[in-house]
Amino acid sequence: MSRIVYVNGEYLPEEEATVSVFDRGFLFADGVYEVTSVLGGKLIDFDGHFQRLKRSLAELDMPAPAAMDDLLEIHRELVARNEIEDGLVYLQVTRGAPADRDFAYPGEDVAPTLVLFTQSKPGLADSPAARAGIKVISIDDIRWGRRDIKTVQLLYPSMGKMMAKKAGADDAWMVEDGFVTEGTSNNAYIVKGKKIITRNLGNEILHGITRAAVLRFAREAQMEVEERPFTIEEAKGADEAFFTSASAFVMPVVSIDGVMLGDGTPGQLTKRLREIYLDESRKTAS
Repeated sequence: MSRIVYVNGEYLPEEEATVSVFDRGFLFADGVYEVTSVLGGKLIDFDGHFQRLKRSLAELDMPAPAAMDDLLEIHRELVARNEIEDGLVYLQVTRGAPADRDFAYPGEDVAPTLVLFTQSKPGLADSPAARAGIKVISIDDIRWGRRDIKTVQLLYPSMGKMMAKKAGADDAWMVEDGFVTEGTSNNAYIVKGKKIITRNLGNEILHGITRAAVLRFAREAQMEVEERPFTIEEAKGADEAFFTSASAFVMPVVSIDGVMLGDGTPGQLTKRLREIYLDESRKTAS
């Protein structure tokens, strides 16, 4: 059965879905996106993703394509039509498709483009990588300055992923002015003496929805959290490390630039935090 996608008000087989060659997302990366996980056929933290979408649109002065209730219904309809048990729903909004290419924003008569599709990922929460842990390398962070806006301009993070693969690792943590900003598609953390350390919010990093939930659950579990920048050298000397994202949840990191952390296996605090996050997120899934 062909996957059903959503494009500007229509549910279509993916082979029939099209977007204009003049769409500003295609020409200028003038768009934002969100990825919401699905576990057991339910959406994880949809409200958080919607609120961040609103913020991204507002920061770029981009019109909203639909109300929250409408977007929620589209998400649920796609999950149902594609029979997604575990997986992801990808949403993208662009500034639309004016009649021709122009650096200036189009007028209000040009409607935003709204596209959604699903990805089926059976056993998403039972990842082999989460049991073994992953390896990361460090790379220079040369992205634009507004990483807090979840835009579709992801060329350098894609390059970072490939740098990691070429080095025999799984991902890259980016470094700016001597301090770790974040991973290519995730927020970064280290653990020192049972204290969770992660970079504080600012324009330098994405305000992760999973990050917010994980830190809240950690504090509720009486775990100590410190939000501040940390260096790669500090990370190499950490007891544990991990990253968070909507699709990986809490992912243990066991090696940084070839330096093994601890005994080279996922740490106990990281494993416990992953369990808490999955348990609590399933309870509130919609």
